[in-house]
Amino acid sequence: MDGSLNLKNYVLKLADDSLIFGQRLAEWCGQGPYLEEDIALTNIALDYLGQSSNFYSYISELELGGPTEDELAFLRYEHQYLNCQLVELPVGDYANTILKVYFFSVYQNVLLENLQNSTDERLSALSAKSLKEAKYHLIHARTWVEIFSKGTHESRMRIENALSELWGYTGGLFEIVEGEKGLALSAVVPDADVLKEKWYVQVVEDFQKWDLKVPENPFQHLGGRQGRHTEYFGYLLCELQYMQRAYPGCQW
Repeated sequence: MDGSLNLKNYVLKLADDSLIFGQRLAEWCGQGPYLEEDIALTNIALDYLGQSSNFYSYISELELGGPTEDELAFLRYEHQYLNCQLVELPVGDYANTILKVYFFSVYQNVLLENLQNSTDERLSALSAKSLKEAKYHLIHARTWVEIFSKGTHESRMRIENALSELWGYTGGLFEIVEGEKGLALSAVVPDADVLKEKWYVQVVEDFQKWDLKVPENPFQHLGGRQGRHTEYFGYLLCELQYMQRAYPGCQW
């Protein structure tokens, strides 16, 4: 497999993560616990959609004559998306959503900090731009996880329930796509195992502050990076792709 196709696969997983998570978080628009938080979470969703647009645009440039940005976002089939399963799960209650944002934000901060040093100049620039947003997302998520952890008995119960439900999907963040190992050896992208270790160390450090315990069950739901998704994903795509399929040729 040539290097450009390897890079396309890698950037595609970044784009798909952001697109699908942005779509999921958008479900909270108008439903947040209060106005300021409603706006904050909606802005995070918009940041993710903006990131995905930038990454899809780069993929279109990598493959001359290939799919456009809009076709990549809206006209692929379920098995062609390479997002991790964590970002496609139903929003759940607010503690569940916030914990997903936290896990994903720690991942993005570790990932993008390393991708800034990529030997691919375009990927490096896009990562530096996205990192500015990811840092805010992490501050916001940390604040709320602490509130849930140190608040009332019910809030503590909700964050613990969310942790129990979501931990088994975090391993999917670090699944690799075809050709990724070669890119890592060429210093185009960071090694996934190194990222996972840095992510875990940061999560454990934060959890200690909040008196949360990392679940001991080692089982992880995997397959998203290979196009295997949860039963919830098809319904999400139906909503996401409706306009493009109902009115072909719409431009993002």
